[in-house]
Amino acid sequence: MIKILLLSLMVSTYALASGGGEGGTDIVQRTVNFALFAGLIWYLIAEPAKAFFKGRSQGIADELQKVKDRLKESDELKKEALAKVKEAEKFAADLQESSKKENKVLNDSIMAQCEKDLVNLAKSQKTHMEFEQRKMVREVVENTITKLLSDSSSDFDKEAMANVILKKVA
Repeated sequence: MIKILLLSLMVSTYALASGGGEGGTDIVQRTVNFALFAGLIWYLIAEPAKAFFKGRSQGIADELQKVKDRLKESDELKKEALAKVKEAEKFAADLQESSKKENKVLNDSIMAQCEKDLVNLAKSQKTHMEFEQRKMVREVVENTITKLLSDSSSDFDKEAMANVILKKVA
């Protein structure tokens, strides 16, 4: 402020300087009037201007702090989200591994059951074939005996019958 006052005094001195002969100047009165005017303006405007700029600075500082707080919260949320993503990836990997193991166990148990079923089917098929063979042999023997008995006379002996049966069976 003092620099402005000095500058205005120096400029007014050179601007209002006269050539010399006319007598008096009113530079002192003008300077005093200017100083009074500047002081009055300073007295009336200084406090509201300071309060305005102080309030404005405080408002800007508050907004800056709010932005910093939001940024900090966002960083924390980002870290939490990244931690959850890593945890989810680990869970997915564990789940995949356990699924593979469970799949292997189920596959092995199904294959073992299938093998047991195949063995049981083979045994039952063999038993059924043996039963059918015996049944067929019995039917052939019965048919042969009935045919022989009906065709032959009563003098047919047991040895001849046994030979005929052996020939049919063989």
